[in-house]
Amino acid sequence: MKKKCIGIDIGGTSVKIGLFELDGTLVDKWEVPTSKENNGESILKDIAVSIKAKLKEKALTLTDIAGAGMGLPGPVSQDGYVEVCVNLGWRDRYPERELSQLLDGILVKSGNDANVAALGEMWQGGGKGVKDLVTVTLGTGVGGGVILNEKIVSGSHGVGGEIGHIHVRDGETERCNCGGIGCLEQVASATGIAREARRMMATSGEPSLLREKGDQVTAKDVLDAAKAGDRLADAVVETASRYLGLVLAQVSMTVDPERFVIGGGVSKAGDFLIERIWKYYDFYTPISKNKASIGLALLGNDAGIYGAARLILD
Repeated sequence: MKKKCIGIDIGGTSVKIGLFELDGTLVDKWEVPTSKENNGESILKDIAVSIKAKLKEKALTLTDIAGAGMGLPGPVSQDGYVEVCVNLGWRDRYPERELSQLLDGILVKSGNDANVAALGEMWQGGGKGVKDLVTVTLGTGVGGGVILNEKIVSGSHGVGGEIGHIHVRDGETERCNCGGIGCLEQVASATGIAREARRMMATSGEPSLLREKGDQVTAKDVLDAAKAGDRLADAVVETASRYLGLVLAQVSMTVDPERFVIGGGVSKAGDFLIERIWKYYDFYTPISKNKASIGLALLGNDAGIYGAARLILD
């Protein structure tokens, strides 16, 4: 029987787990709740119990598993050390070693969840067939992941790919969640787009469909209104796209990927958004006609388990 591998994506609410063939075919996927009592002490134990139960259900044993990969919500050092995972309550741990011991010594590797999701998109998603790519996830925040020559670039301190916290806007007065001011996340995340719309409604007399939503306006409301020709909403989308295009240009001049893959809830706007971002990205990269393409992520919430499974193939 051919060996299989396991991908684990540990989130603050649930842990997603996937059983894969080594060629990337998903055999089965399931979830277990993330138990954060006692600083997340039982999370890895719960994962191990769930994996063993699933393997028994499939008439498999741990000897049939080539290894397990994990995506973790925090920086991960190259030796697997995790200083802190705030959402899990973890501090000063080596989750790879711990899970390996719970799974009879099988190979376990781990990485930051955003970087791991980028690896998943490269392997079986929007970056399939590409060795060098950068993902940008436009959700509540702005996440990112850098993959060069099919390997995660996490940097010396685990903050490689933190695209959302590149400074883009001088004159900003509010602080980002990271403590900085004027971060990309503050203007291009779902939260940032909604905030930008509220600001614009407060300072502009422009009629807009968004005024019916008031302070409850969402990024989806903004994008839908912009598609319908609403001028105020269009200005908000244009602002977010300009800063996104600027950052992609800066990243391109640093690592020169073959493709940018845009994911997260905001990316559901599809080509309407991609074309706006491209306009500015192209403008800010006049140095060469040969530049990265910009496409959409394809794996959705499964990117993490795909990328985690791919970790153990290196």
